[in-house]
Amino acid sequence: MALTLDIEGPAAPPRLNGELVFDTPWEGRSFAMAAALAEGGHFSWYEFRDHLIAAIGRWESDPVGEYRYYERWQEALESIVDELEIVAQPEVDELAAAYAARPPGHDHGDHAHHHDHARHQDHGGHRHRHDHARHQDHGGHRHDHAH
Repeated sequence: MALTLDIEGPAAPPRLNGELVFDTPWEGRSFAMAAALAEGGHFSWYEFRDHLIAAIGRWESDPVGEYRYYERWQEALESIVDELEIVAQPEVDELAAAYAARPPGHDHGDHAHHHDHARHQDHGGHRHRHDHARHQDHGGHRHDHAH
């Protein structure tokens, strides 16, 4: 099922030069989760859109803080997942507690840094170097690996 996103109106996601814009990684993840669930047949894109418009409407009727589109998106995702009982509440609580208990920087702590360098090629098949020293995790640890 192909997703058809609104270009204009309250449910239209932020775009820059026609491309979707995510300010933080969690926004892209939330978008991807909703898209995967819709494409997987758990709900229709139109059902999700209705939840999104409702979440936006709730914020507009009682605005608190700065409006952030993907906060409304996440609210809509949580709402539809809850309404359709896609994930049981005890499982959500258990996963939330497990994520909350992880230490800062857990994703890039003191372990080997692995990824597929074959993926890091330009369209002409030429490899490129990337500077891991530039990439920091949330805990401020640097990756100092020579490739």
